[in-house]
Amino acid sequence: MAGLELGPGQEKFVGDPLRMALAGLAEESRRPYVIESNGQAVGVLTLQAGAARLAGWPDDHSAWLLRGFLIDRRQQGRGYGRLGAAAAVAAAEKLSRRQGTGEAGVVLSVNEANPAGLSAYRRAGFEDRGQYLGGSSGPQRTMFRAFAGVGQA
Repeated sequence: MAGLELGPGQEKFVGDPLRMALAGLAEESRRPYVIESNGQAVGVLTLQAGAARLAGWPDDHSAWLLRGFLIDRRQQGRGYGRLGAAAAVAAAEKLSRRQGTGEAGVVLSVNEANPAGLSAYRRAGFEDRGQYLGGSSGPQRTMFRAFAGVGQA
């Protein structure tokens, strides 16, 4: 995982992969995941409970926050972003059911200047819920995907 690389300019949108994973392990509300293909890490992401407002969501507890999502620059363009985002929703739904916490889906924010990210999330079934200006790197789009069988939040 330490060998994952960001593409040119992507440091504006996401942090260092190893640092993000370590932060995820240090905080109980975060669940870090490694995206693998053929036994090799191709990306990372973190699901966080109780933090949805960080993506411009109206409350913290009705959705899991998907954050720190990146695909290694050498693996981009192969569908791992779409697959990883969809897998994150499935994992969050299982966590919600197991814990009985009642989240309705997954929310994230993606920088408007990140067309590859916007496209991957749309292809993974996320819906654009509007602009969010609270991000540290410029205007964001708040995107949400409801769990299967759950009404839109």
